[in-house]
Amino acid sequence: MTNLTPEQRILGRENADRALGMTRRDFLSAAGGAAALGGFYFGYKGMGDKPPVKAAIIGTGDEGCQAMIRYHNRDYLNFIGFCDIRPSQQKRAEKEFTDHKQYSPDDVKKLKRYPSKKEMLEDPEVEVVVIALPLWLHAPVAIEAMKAGKHVFTEKLMAHSVAECKEMCRVARETNKLLAVGHQRHYSVLYDNANFLLQNGVLGDVRHIRALWHRNNALPTLAKDKDNNTIYDPKTGLAEFVKDDKGNIVYRDSWKKPIPDDDRNIDYAKFGYKSLEELIRWRLYNRTGAGLMAELGSHQLDACSIFLGKKHPLSVTGFGGTIFYKDGREVDDHVFTVFEFPYGQDDKDRVIVTYSSINTNSFDGYGEMVMGSRGTMIVSQEKEILLYKEAGNAQLSRQTSISVETVGKKPALETSPSLAGPSAASAIGALATADPSRGYREELEHFAYCVRHGNQSNYHDDKEHQPRCRGEVALADAVIALATNIAMRQNRRIEFDPAWFDYKSDKTPEAAPAIAAKTS
Repeated sequence: MTNLTPEQRILGRENADRALGMTRRDFLSAAGGAAALGGFYFGYKGMGDKPPVKAAIIGTGDEGCQAMIRYHNRDYLNFIGFCDIRPSQQKRAEKEFTDHKQYSPDDVKKLKRYPSKKEMLEDPEVEVVVIALPLWLHAPVAIEAMKAGKHVFTEKLMAHSVAECKEMCRVARETNKLLAVGHQRHYSVLYDNANFLLQNGVLGDVRHIRALWHRNNALPTLAKDKDNNTIYDPKTGLAEFVKDDKGNIVYRDSWKKPIPDDDRNIDYAKFGYKSLEELIRWRLYNRTGAGLMAELGSHQLDACSIFLGKKHPLSVTGFGGTIFYKDGREVDDHVFTVFEFPYGQDDKDRVIVTYSSINTNSFDGYGEMVMGSRGTMIVSQEKEILLYKEAGNAQLSRQTSISVETVGKKPALETSPSLAGPSAASAIGALATADPSRGYREELEHFAYCVRHGNQSNYHDDKEHQPRCRGEVALADAVIALATNIAMRQNRRIEFDPAWFDYKSDKTPEAAPAIAAKTS
């Protein structure tokens, strides 16, 4: 996330390990591989003599397959079926279940392939519906599912508008159903450890957080022959690029994937889409998606909000636009934003948070940099925490090892001999045997645990059995992302109204769209 040498990176990790202490450090290292540790860490237990919750998933694309199916623990949440209108994604779901260690070939054969949402919601066996659909369908499907008697876990962003988010919260109470949203950093041991350092004053007085998600979707797709060899122009010796039917270069854009042949005959209008393009590449359009702030920025601002005690921002300004792509997409491909958060007890004190997401350079990757008067903490790509003592000089800060001593009631960083020498760079791959869990498994486990162990007569009054990112919590993340889109679109500073974060209030930063949508 920043221009660090391998030695400096190792030093940053050593510093973080030393500051965290033996117990937290060892748990963080182990959390990548041991399935039971997440529950122990976050305070939920095994299901005991209670059976796993029976679930069905609707939407088996990237998030549905690569997060929800791939990382779920069948001892807690047992998928009995799935639903998707795209034949290519139905095949993808079958493969994901086949590759899952907890499903035998016979188990995969027994999975219900629901022909539509209607059949899925009418199935009395289904207790939980997991929603991994395009954003514009989150609210209508979630509301319909809860009214059909199902608990709902939906992928982020919570909904397409703040009004829809609030309606989801209200329906959850009216129907006595649990509602959770997949902002998985609430179940990340890595982020909890980072927050532990921050809340214990290791960084001192924090006044700035720099968050970003940078990637490069602007690289041309190389033309290949039948043997997968790159094709070169014999005259110039330059590589040939794939072009579309209009002669435009096709870029390696993860939001504009090729349309599978299996999906070309879908009656897209039946499902409320204006075109096959909008169905397959829904993230590119304002009607069906909400751009970089919804898909990426919501993760970063959620993390920053956690670091700041889950406080709500006071204001946002920003700039966004389709700076690179000229293919008719409606959502921004670059965003640059600045937030004011409250700090401490003084109403005038502020923390400034900057967030950027770009599509034409991946040098910095993604993560958060928290900058305090005593030190700097980097949470890099959901994999590691790097910690540096503030030495009053950037180069010195990156070269100084630290230890933790107590000054008054708060820990402080002091200088100690470095453990990293010139040869330490070769050990960078050995610092952890497995990446920490990103939280997908834990969020589904805990949700199933709350369904089984919560007060079934009134789930919402049972404070001990609530998902960490329940509807009211996720509402705040949606307010931040969607209000930021408005600020960029209208090129103005927006001050956040506290009523926007209250599901009981009808106030929203935008006009409420219709809830209804054709999805079956």
